[in-house]
Amino acid sequence: MTTSRRKFIKISALGLGGVAATTSAFNMFGSNSYLNEMVKENITKKLKRTPTYCEVCFWKCAGWTYSDNEGNIQKIIGNETDPHCYGRLCPRGTGGVGMYTDEDRLKTPLIRTTINGEETFKEASWEEALDLIASKFKGIKEKYGAESFALLKHGSPGKHLEHLFKAYGSDTIAEPAYAQCRGAREAGFALTYGSWVGSPEPTDIRDTKCLVLIGSHIGENMHNSQVQEMSDAIDNGATIITVDPRFSTAASKSKHWLAIKPATDIALMLAWINVIIEEGIYDKEYVEKYTTGFNELKDHVLNFTPEWAYGITTIKPEVIRKTAREMANAAPAVIIHPGRHVSWYGDDTQRARAMAILNGILGSWGRRGGFYLKESISVPKYPHPKYPHPKWDWRDIGEKYPMAQMGITTEVIRAAIPSADNKYPVKAMMVAGTNITKSIPEKALLEKAMDELEFMVVMDTMPMDVTGYADVVLPECTYLERYDGIRSATNREPSIAVRVPAVKPKYDSKPGWWVAKQIGERLGLGEFFNYNDYEEVIEWQLKQMGTSLEEMNKIGVKHFPRKSGPLYIEEDKKYEFPTASGKVELYSKELKNLGFDPLPNYTKHPEAPQGFYRLNYGRAPMHTFSRTANNPNLNDLKSENDLWVNPKVARIIGLKTGQKVWLRNQDEIISSFSIKVRVTERVRWDSVYMVHGFGHDNKKLSRAFGKGINDTQMVSKTMIDPIMGGTGMRGNFVEILTENPYKTVEI
Repeated sequence: MTTSRRKFIKISALGLGGVAATTSAFNMFGSNSYLNEMVKENITKKLKRTPTYCEVCFWKCAGWTYSDNEGNIQKIIGNETDPHCYGRLCPRGTGGVGMYTDEDRLKTPLIRTTINGEETFKEASWEEALDLIASKFKGIKEKYGAESFALLKHGSPGKHLEHLFKAYGSDTIAEPAYAQCRGAREAGFALTYGSWVGSPEPTDIRDTKCLVLIGSHIGENMHNSQVQEMSDAIDNGATIITVDPRFSTAASKSKHWLAIKPATDIALMLAWINVIIEEGIYDKEYVEKYTTGFNELKDHVLNFTPEWAYGITTIKPEVIRKTAREMANAAPAVIIHPGRHVSWYGDDTQRARAMAILNGILGSWGRRGGFYLKESISVPKYPHPKYPHPKWDWRDIGEKYPMAQMGITTEVIRAAIPSADNKYPVKAMMVAGTNITKSIPEKALLEKAMDELEFMVVMDTMPMDVTGYADVVLPECTYLERYDGIRSATNREPSIAVRVPAVKPKYDSKPGWWVAKQIGERLGLGEFFNYNDYEEVIEWQLKQMGTSLEEMNKIGVKHFPRKSGPLYIEEDKKYEFPTASGKVELYSKELKNLGFDPLPNYTKHPEAPQGFYRLNYGRAPMHTFSRTANNPNLNDLKSENDLWVNPKVARIIGLKTGQKVWLRNQDEIISSFSIKVRVTERVRWDSVYMVHGFGHDNKKLSRAFGKGINDTQMVSKTMIDPIMGGTGMRGNFVEILTENPYKTVEI
């Protein structure tokens, strides 16, 4: 292989033609529920109703897909019995039909080839593509061992391929949702309470009296049930405290907005702990009964006063004291929300620890209005032989991070770059359900790794940027056209939901389970895929759980009684946490034994050079990461991102709202496209802000191409969490360029 072989190439027109499908999701009933219910009922009687759960984001709300007699999907609505959505889908969920109708979808398998000296893609049959992939699987295993074939995945298709890879003998598996998103949170809370927070988070928002959001953008991240419960909590008079350098949607609903200096969250939380302990307003009975290490914590925070924190965070001491007292007054019905995307500054496990400790001394874990005791129901594993034991796996690749509980994406990518000390070489890779060119920082590292691979497969529904690096591109059908695993998630009470295809797959796309089975059978692994259709797997599992696919087709969501005990800790009975001590570990002996601080400490982070601003990014309620920017329904709601700039900065540079600018980061990386300025007081002067997921450079994404800036492109510097390997991405700084740096007319 030559090192120039895997250059990015545009997905050609081959296999990407086709006619757009029928009706938009918003044309039938409208986006609101004010239409006459009788009219709606009469219309829906003419449509077929199929149960599903959403794949547009990770919340996986259960719903009903309505399709007509011609096999066209017309509408998706929420399942009223589902605790993930309470019958109300967010814009992403109702717009999910756009994934199905998008005429830019991948339509047929594609294989990289060279024609007249130029690299391009040719259309291929499934037989040709799968035979090629299987031969590469075999070749990699014979030459290097199965472990050298890695899987980077996300969502439901990733689960099917994970089964394939483990059957093949590789557990070199990772997903951005861990190291680039919530892994540090899970590590921090597990070190304190003995278990992950999980998803959905067991936050008892509906009954809370005080909700504290530290960079947690509920309402923009669209955590559906949490948004609804937060609305109810506000109506019930709950106090909302939002800590954010930006005046977010949540901040606009808050009693207190603390416009904190970025990268100083731990200092604020240490000061809050100082006030709560020094003023004796912590939950003394809870701390005495359920925690260990309080005296060490008290000594630790003695000098972390609000006055000390003021000089770091820019939040006035009286505000720190006032908000700390509000939390204590509401306790135990108080939630310091653990957040979701928390890979920020490289000390993120300790940041999560500070949140967990605050909740601990306020007595909120296992209490009404704080954190309920979650429960789920286990879905039986469909019978298959025992997986072979790999010689090495993701744990070995990430061995220098002792608290890593899943594969670390960047470490797996790094393992693809040959070096003398690389003990765990990755030679081939399959990517499914994740556009890693938009979710993984350090683009130069990623491109170098992909260039070294001997073989790369990408499976997706859309021609995302990452497909341009593949040897084989596989068109996956959307979640509305396939069976997938039974959804069972932690909640107040156990429940399950099913995903049943509402229509046949469009074009020549296929479900992920089918792809995994076809490759597996070609590898001689048929015993691991002992079924003809995934419907058989689901039917068998449901039977073991006391129900059937027939019943689930009628109800969509099935609830089960709690078996683990009550929703909250019973104060008159003994309760043990799943930690080594059986208590909430405010002081972590485990961290101490590993050579880390047993209690959180504030560490000063680099600040922006003269003329630069910290780059902050977030989400929009109608989009999920980069995967929905081209969705025809959701693109109508937001077609590009903009750059939030404080008026003080705008005056200095001479910027106006709507003006096009480019960004250049501290490493001289210039944005591929321009972005429009939004001058607003809603962001601090030392920061700029944009929504993640835009700036696509594949022209086959006809609606998303060239719209806005890809924030990940600007993230060339990362801060790695030494405890669990999380990739902190908020230490990058940008300067604003008012003239086109490419000196040509922008495409």
